[in-house]
Amino acid sequence: MSELPELVQALLDPEAYPDPPQRVELMQTQMSYVFLVGDYVYKIKKPVDFGFLDYTTLEKRLFYCQKEIELNRRLCPDTYLGVVPVTRDNGCIAIGRDGQIEEYAVKMRRLPYEAMMDVLLTKNKVTPEMLADVAAIVAGFHENAATGGDINEIGGIKAVIQNTDENFTQTEKYIGTIISRATFQRIRAYNDGFIKTNTPLFQKRVADGRIRDCHGDLHAAHICFSDTICIYDCIEFNDRFRYCDVASEVAFLAMDLDHYGRSDLSDGFVAAYVEKSRDEELKQLLNFYKCYRAYVRGKVGCLQYNDPYISDEEKTKVLAIAKSYFELAESYIENY
Repeated sequence: MSELPELVQALLDPEAYPDPPQRVELMQTQMSYVFLVGDYVYKIKKPVDFGFLDYTTLEKRLFYCQKEIELNRRLCPDTYLGVVPVTRDNGCIAIGRDGQIEEYAVKMRRLPYEAMMDVLLTKNKVTPEMLADVAAIVAGFHENAATGGDINEIGGIKAVIQNTDENFTQTEKYIGTIISRATFQRIRAYNDGFIKTNTPLFQKRVADGRIRDCHGDLHAAHICFSDTICIYDCIEFNDRFRYCDVASEVAFLAMDLDHYGRSDLSDGFVAAYVEKSRDEELKQLLNFYKCYRAYVRGKVGCLQYNDPYISDEEKTKVLAIAKSYFELAESYIENY
């Protein structure tokens, strides 16, 4: 594990924050440093470029911080408070003070950990009624989300092909360590075959207005059952991943519920969504998009595995989770 950057180390000091808390906790994703500070969360984007994401300049990180606030207020309006500068003054790095701006952070209200869906799932505390409520929110969100024009152009079949091809290109180097060659080749053949066979269906979905400006990252860890249901942490860094068929969005959460061993809740969520949206056609695409979304989660694990700032213990966990998602992706394959 490499030593954390100076700025990150400085922000582990409670005195770096307004109304200093008793302690600061650091969490990491492959894209961000997340500081848990009392009743608040400060999220700083890592200066990384994964091809599909580019946070390499301060200007870009500010742009995407602002976009993150704007987009996430659609489904979680009271949580995203704003963008705050991280400054340096006489060598002292702090949040929101005078001085030279070194970085920017998204400031959020801290959501209760114990109310997160992924936590509740491990305690068998998620009910079909809770998933029906989520389905109603998502269906209403999709109905009112923007569509047409650039959204259809960016989110149509060309994007489906690009997204799946990109998955395979970016995971090829992990063959033999995180994904087996047989699994890689089988999933790739299935993806290519399904798209080729179902091109008219993908085109019909565009014509029918099923491509929307979605959330883009709808899985259990991004849903909180607090006073209201908050669905947060959407994709802000690449419109191509957010402009998608609503079937892909529904499949993401359904797949994640499968991953937790709750296919009953997965099936119930899909049924509730279909009832609300009257989108029966979605079922024809469900396994394809479940396979795609599981593969994406495996790819995310691959990228995180290469992060020099996470510990060996964390790498071991990431490796196991990534492998499990690739295995799940293969389980959705039909005969092509």
